[in-house]
Amino acid sequence: MSLGCPKALVDSERILTQLRAEGYEVSPTYEAADVVVVNTCGFIDAAVDESLEAIGEALAQNGRVIVTGCLGARPDRILERHPQVLKVTGPHAYEDVVGAVHEHLPPRHEPFFDLLPPQGVRLTPRHYAYLKIAEGCNNRCSFCIIPAMRGRLVSRPIDDVLREAERLAAAGVKELLVISQDTSAYGADLRYARRTWRGTAYQTSFMDLARALGALGVWVRLHYVYPYPHVDGVIALMAEGRVLPYLDIPFQHGSPAVLKRMRRPAHAEDTLARIRAWRRDCPDLTLRSTFIVGFPGETETEFAELLAWLEEAQLDRVGCFKYSPVEGAAANALPGHIAPELQEERYARFMERAADISARRLAARIGGRVRVLVDDVTENGALARSQAEAPQIDGVVRIEKSLARLRAGEFADVEIVAADAYDLTGRLTDGSGAAAGSH
Repeated sequence: MSLGCPKALVDSERILTQLRAEGYEVSPTYEAADVVVVNTCGFIDAAVDESLEAIGEALAQNGRVIVTGCLGARPDRILERHPQVLKVTGPHAYEDVVGAVHEHLPPRHEPFFDLLPPQGVRLTPRHYAYLKIAEGCNNRCSFCIIPAMRGRLVSRPIDDVLREAERLAAAGVKELLVISQDTSAYGADLRYARRTWRGTAYQTSFMDLARALGALGVWVRLHYVYPYPHVDGVIALMAEGRVLPYLDIPFQHGSPAVLKRMRRPAHAEDTLARIRAWRRDCPDLTLRSTFIVGFPGETETEFAELLAWLEEAQLDRVGCFKYSPVEGAAANALPGHIAPELQEERYARFMERAADISARRLAARIGGRVRVLVDDVTENGALARSQAEAPQIDGVVRIEKSLARLRAGEFADVEIVAADAYDLTGRLTDGSGAAAGSH
């Protein structure tokens, strides 16, 4: 069982790949399993509560439970509530998890790696995959405890990442979603060490990674990118069609004073000017972000600054969280914690403004023609995404029922005929069915 963000999903895939290689089977139910592994999240209190509830559910249904993931960095929190768990391991401790499974459910035979598919075991659909390029984070945001749970930045060498990406593309993956805690800092801990892939030398760096992935002929989508100045360089690759013109940047707020209290990296940058420059150089750029409202000390003036920033930035996709204290976070000691009812009121105002902006931007796409990647097909039509929509976190393109045969995991060309606040409706263009190409 995997909880939390895509990073936890990748961790679960690595654990499952190792266990499958050693002859273990994945059970569809608690009752049929000999042991249950729960991969937890511990970033905010709501995630901690969800993780503890999931552990309790697994114990009630099965009784033999191993716990891993971010919450595993605080085993006392788990054992206080569920002392009967078999083992608790920390985040990205893959060997410890597999060792715990060996201890309580010894493998029956030696591993046969040739029985595994070349892409390993994945929990996503066959046509897209998350590509984790690093663990940990060097930032010290006051609301976050990820560095304490997952440690400082540890980047994978670029040739290792590119070989994995190559295997995924060869296995039929059409879209790679690049993730880490701070994707734009990739390689800094390795001093941007040079490695060779396909006979060419590359630095272990954000730019060289984007450039190399762009040569694979699949969609490449960049997530969790901080607005450092060097990020400007990737916009040219997007304008050239090498990587998707899509950036997921966690801006978190629009008030300089709040950002300073949050200790956000690059908080002093003129982000609105950067956004204008990016869109000038790449007009098709889609920007998604997440924000926190009700941060300690947030005044009505500072919240108004956030709304004004959002209106000027005109971001395409936006998520929002109400500030929640996290055990061990520096922000807990800040004065002026916001009452829950005021947090709720500001959250509602923020989401109303964001929905209005989204509706206007999506309405402007009506009449355009786009290539989409089909995620699901039903008797009533299909659900797909264009380059402007990431899976699970953004809206979708609903394709009207058509006589043309569509298949999940293939591309199609559609004309956008309608829009609401978050989703689009498309109609297959004349002669368009499923297409095998990526661009």
